[in-house]
This record gives sequence, C-alpha cells and structure tokens, in this order.
Amino acid sequence: MNVEKIREDFQVLKKEIIYLDSACMSLKPIQVVDKINEYYNEYPSCAGRSVHKMGLKLDKELDDSRKSIQKFVGAKKSSEIIFSKNASESINLIANSFKFDKVLLTDREHNSNLLPWQKFKYGILRSKEDFTFDLEKFSEAVKKYDLVSFVYTSNIDGYTLPVKEIIKIAHDNKAKVHFDAAQAAPHKEINVKKLDVDFLTFSGHKMLGPTGTGAMFVKEKILDEMKPFLIGGETVVDSNYDSYVLEKLPQRFEAGLQNYAGILGFGEAAKYLGKIGMSDIEDHEKKLVSAVDVKVKEVGFKGERGIFNFNLSGIDHHEVAGILDSSKNIMVRSGMHCAHSWYNAKQLKGSVRASFYLYNTLEEVKIFNEELEKIRKLK
Repeated sequence: MNVEKIREDFQVLKKEIIYLDSACMSLKPIQVVDKINEYYNEYPSCAGRSVHKMGLKLDKELDDSRKSIQKFVGAKKSSEIIFSKNASESINLIANSFKFDKVLLTDREHNSNLLPWQKFKYGILRSKEDFTFDLEKFSEAVKKYDLVSFVYTSNIDGYTLPVKEIIKIAHDNKAKVHFDAAQAAPHKEINVKKLDVDFLTFSGHKMLGPTGTGAMFVKEKILDEMKPFLIGGETVVDSNYDSYVLEKLPQRFEAGLQNYAGILGFGEAAKYLGKIGMSDIEDHEKKLVSAVDVKVKEVGFKGERGIFNFNLSGIDHHEVAGILDSSKNIMVRSGMHCAHSWYNAKQLKGSVRASFYLYNTLEEVKIFNEELEKIRKLK
C-alpha cells in the first residue's frame, strides 16, 4: 500500500496538517469530490421520476452506487441496501419500522445506538473489567431479548466485538441482530452474507464519502416485514385520499428527493476503498497505532482499528487537544465522543481521541509522540 501515492488524492493534505480525527470525519479523495461535481455539472436532475436523458442517466448512476455499496458489504442483493443521511438515521429507521419487545445493548454504545432504543424495554450488557466483551454473560442474557443491537467497533477505543460468535448465539436464541458498523466499515472487510447479520448500519462520511450519506443493510425477508416510518414522494406506486400502495424495495424506505450527489460520492468512496483493499488498510492502521509512544499507551484505553483514546495526568483533555492543534496543527478530538453514558458511568469528564486512517504516516505518529511528550512536561 503506497501511502504517499494515496495522500496525493487528498487536496487538504497539501496544507501542513496532521489530521487524526477520522473517527469523527474522514477526509475526501479527489475522486469522490469529482463524482459529486459530475452530478451537478452534467446531470443535476431528479431520479425515478423523469424519462428524459439526464433523469435516466442519474437513475443508472444511482443504481451503480447502490451496487458498489452492496459489493462493499457483501450483500446478496442491491435491494437490501437502503440509503440514508447517516448511521443515526438508519438506526432510527430500524427502531421505528420494526416492532421489538426487548432490546439488548452494550455499555459502550454511541448515543445513536442507545437513544433510539430507550422507548423499548431494553437492557445493558456490561463489559469486563478490561473493557472487553463478556461472551459468557451474553450467552445467558440474550435469552430474554428479541433484538441484539451492538456496536461493531467502538468509537471510544476501537475495540471490535466478537461479531461472529455474538450472531450465532443470538440466532440460536431466536434473537435478531443489528450491528452499528460506523467505525468498522471504514477500516475492515465486512461480509454480511457470511456473518449472517440481520441489520448493519454505517455512515459514508467516515469512509471517505460525503457528509449526509449513510446506508443500512437489511435481509430481504426482514425488509418485507418492515413498515416505513417516513413516507411520501417515491415511496408509493399509487395513492388515494384514504389509502396507498407502497413502492418495491428498497425505494419504499427512501422518501422524497434524495441526496443524489452525496450518494454518488458515497458509491465512489466504496470503490476507492475496494481498489486499495481493506486488509491492507487494516494492516497499515495497526502499524500506526503500535507506533504510538508506550508512555501514552499506559494512560490510554485499548487502541484498535486506528483509534487511540487517552488522558494525560493533570491536564484537561480539551487543553491537550488545543495545544496539539496550535503547536503542530495536529487535529484530534476531545470530549465524551457521543458516548456520555460510558464516561458518566466511569465518572470521567472526557478524553482525547486520536484516530488514524489510510492517509496517515509513521512520521506523523512520531511528531504526535514528540508533542505529547512536550505537553506532559508542562505539568
């Protein structure tokens, strides 16, 4: 994997910055930007409604994007892919389109996979003392639930749950499984068919795609049982003053005019990652995280999937982030990372999170280490 060659595709990296905030928002390669501009410059039309040349061209391009996302996650059919604004909207769509009695969550969920489920009866599965997943405890707990909705890879520390084992145990107990893969899809190969997962949600903006893009995979047989909670334009084939007939899948779940430019850019991002290879990206990120100074690792949480989360003793996390930015243009995130419940339970006010991606280099990690050492000496 030629990192220097990859970096040439990212215009913003021509500035003297060290961007370590990809878990929040990834940078965008020129190929994605060009695809967005292609829509606005060449066929800025409506899709699914018009039979003129631009409309038909857009229909084809959107179909290609859906197939790119289908291939990216290994779905059986493109009709199992539903476009959304982000993973948050996708999860809310599931929560409002399918009736569940009891939902099981972990104690490390992002707000997007916690708050939508609080209108149901739900339970929290606690992590082990070392913050890893407790399969033994899960095997007993899952018997009481009909949906398991877990984070695939934690945005707190990059820890990835034992996904295959969880799905098998859940299905053996007749529970459906949803994984929030917002932090997994950008960094590792996922094959929903091999995993046999029922629902998978993820965002485009974390995997080199535009903002306002996301997708949801749902098994076709489950989609047939779901009722859209957003309906309107293009979700029906016919309507009267007192009734309507829903569109075919997946269009019935994509109400109104869509973010066409964003969806095309999202598909282009999936193609870009596919050409590089997810296993190569994963290996590169492991090298970057392993190069983080051991002194920092001693005060940090488990760092995996390109995410490293830490605090420096005696220094506020926001102050650390601010110094890194002002001294060497090192951009990290500080705060509770939309996982307030996890931090509150541990009586922590927040932390610093450095997140690496395919365009980061070992030289950048070296500078990061040096600056942290300087900050540590301030106190």
